[in-house]
Amino acid sequence: MKRTSRDIRTANRYEVLRQIIAASPTSRQELAAATGLSLATVATLVGELLDLRMITEVGFEDSAGGRPRGLVAVNASGGALIGVDIAETYVHVELFDLALNVLARADEDMRPGESLPEQVVSHVAAAVGSVVAQAGIEGARVLGVGVSVPGQVDRETGFSEYAPNWNWHDVPLLDLLTEHIAYPLYLDNPLRASAVAELWFGAARGRGDAVVVNLGTGVGAGLVLGGALHRGVSNSAGEWGHTTIVLDGRLCRCGKNGCVEAYVGASGIMLNLRQLSPDSTLLHPEDQTATIAALAEGLRTRDPIAVKAIRDTVKYLGAGVADLVNLFNPEVVVLSSWVAAALGEPLVAEVREAVARHALPRPFAATEIVLSPIPTDPVCLGAATFALEGALQSVGQRTGTKRTTPARSRTAPPS
Repeated sequence: MKRTSRDIRTANRYEVLRQIIAASPTSRQELAAATGLSLATVATLVGELLDLRMITEVGFEDSAGGRPRGLVAVNASGGALIGVDIAETYVHVELFDLALNVLARADEDMRPGESLPEQVVSHVAAAVGSVVAQAGIEGARVLGVGVSVPGQVDRETGFSEYAPNWNWHDVPLLDLLTEHIAYPLYLDNPLRASAVAELWFGAARGRGDAVVVNLGTGVGAGLVLGGALHRGVSNSAGEWGHTTIVLDGRLCRCGKNGCVEAYVGASGIMLNLRQLSPDSTLLHPEDQTATIAALAEGLRTRDPIAVKAIRDTVKYLGAGVADLVNLFNPEVVVLSSWVAAALGEPLVAEVREAVARHALPRPFAATEIVLSPIPTDPVCLGAATFALEGALQSVGQRTGTKRTTPARSRTAPPS
């Protein structure tokens, strides 16, 4: 789709604000150098952001001679953003100020089988209401809510087109959320959210090409190519978890056989452990989180069953990551999401060794493999940036998406 002049202006405004958030305080000259935009364009965009009260003038930098340069910084109290991470076993929500500092958090557990769209929406609405109440802010200050949902998402229509974990097909999720949440809503996928979080604040910051491998119940890869998020033609790029790693292998939840996710997702890791030691005390058959936590503790104490179970998993994970290294030649591969965070550096060390065995020497030599350094939930952080992008696109107008204007509700004050 051809980009309009308005699209380009929005993207430039977003990039300037991103740089200000990353390097406050900063000058217009430094922003021009960092973004590649002309000084005149930057000055105009800074003026717009000042009018929106998203940034503020903070004086002048010291000068050895010549005219002092005016400095601007993000106005942290100029608004609030909410990021929502919908996963299979939980809904996690964080509320941020405009500097993307976390002000409040809320969690909702989702029990097995609690996967009807209306049930998921109820948990999201409750958690959003909770963070707004905790932060004690006025509803008018919430600029938007970014919502990350697993599977394939149509950002324009707000539909969850396909979520294999819940067997969702063409669910009008944004419309359902709008019935309960009064703020502008922006829907996307955790692969994109985690990639943006790493690009702004994590291991991909300042990198041109990066792959963010999400290891949770589901598995996928967020792609940063040429310094920008890569979405693909239908916003479906990164479905690496549903690429085939074993011909005629295990049945995956997507209905295909031999997918990466079936071997390295949380349920796949549990199956690896069960096949290795069916009676292991590390195995909690109905509890993914407890099983992964037990394996993490077993890795720390060098329990032989835990070590072998993770090595069995890394046999597949290393080959899959090596494919990503060979295909995209990234500067960094970031292991992210809750399984990677729980297993930590021992997992990273095993993956590095396995990738070295499978990847071509030249791209492997140019690639770092690291654990996500982001201390908060990367998906919530990335989702909040989608809300920020949407707020900038509307230039301060509280209008939500193309499809709907957020309705009044009991979970959030009217805008």
